[in-house]
Amino acid sequence: MARVYLDHNATAPLRPEARAAMAAAMDVVGNPSSVHAEGRVAKALMERARGQLAEALGAQAADIVFVSGATEAAALALAGRDLQGAAIEHDAVRAWVREDLLVAPSGRVTLENPAASTLQLANSETGIVQDLPQGLAVSDWTQGFGKIPVAFDWSGVDMAFVSAHKIGGPKGIGALVMRRGLDVDARIRGGGQEMGRRSGTENLIGIAGFGAAAQAATQDLASGVWERVDKLRNILEKTLEPRANGTIFVGKEETRLPNTSLMVTPGWKGETQVMQMDLAGFAVSAGSACSSGKVKASGVLRAMGLDEEAAGCALRVSLGPETTEAEVMAFAEAWIGARDRWAAKRR
Repeated sequence: MARVYLDHNATAPLRPEARAAMAAAMDVVGNPSSVHAEGRVAKALMERARGQLAEALGAQAADIVFVSGATEAAALALAGRDLQGAAIEHDAVRAWVREDLLVAPSGRVTLENPAASTLQLANSETGIVQDLPQGLAVSDWTQGFGKIPVAFDWSGVDMAFVSAHKIGGPKGIGALVMRRGLDVDARIRGGGQEMGRRSGTENLIGIAGFGAAAQAATQDLASGVWERVDKLRNILEKTLEPRANGTIFVGKEETRLPNTSLMVTPGWKGETQVMQMDLAGFAVSAGSACSSGKVKASGVLRAMGLDEEAAGCALRVSLGPETTEAEVMAFAEAWIGARDRWAAKRR
């Protein structure tokens, strides 16, 4: 079997719709800020993509700000604000908030003051989905968007942010969506693009790919693609459980993203598992991929109450729309074989 990609929470393969939109955008000569015909064509292409993203997010096009990715969007939304957060948040959020919020062993966070807090929609490692309260200041929708239904205008959230490459768009483009009437202090200033919130000539190619990917992701949700993925994830876990004595399937009793399974086998390092699965032809992860290639004990699992050793023994499998049952079963066979060999050496 050819290599099998099971690390969609790190990045999703580029969708053909996004590739086609990007290729078309490469032939657009104009700068979206120019007033001549070529500039107007570029502007129209950008606004079409903004509309596609707005529809997918359940938001208004005028409230979307294109940026370089979710990390920049988090900085734009959070910098200069005194907000609370939790240790399960992505590092891009934790860099800007006070980690005052407690995490239950279930992975859930309860907020007493949503207006002074940030809370992610779904965790990239565990897949656990949070209940977002009305009036929440900022929410990271990077992992949940495209996998579960969202509607910004109905969410009660003031600001949320997303990234294209998590839904099959290109890397290097993301967006912040803001409730009407709110504003942010621009961190990149100059020409006043993006309504003065993010200056610099817009990444037209990336934006076009983002819009097309968002539209395709919405169609996937409507057609039940992620329900099929959810069934595959459950097949995987049911296959592994009888042969995985002592392995914890984190968040199994909680509402999770349909594609995510985080397994903790105490004593068997996550880094070792990743390397063994890589050699066997499977791309999986020990956790978040946004740490410059570093493999360390999961801060998310530590926040949920696991000890340092167990938190360093996690393996994340994240499926995608194109994942097949044959691929899932092949991975299960390879992982069980590796686990049996590891267990035999410990005897």
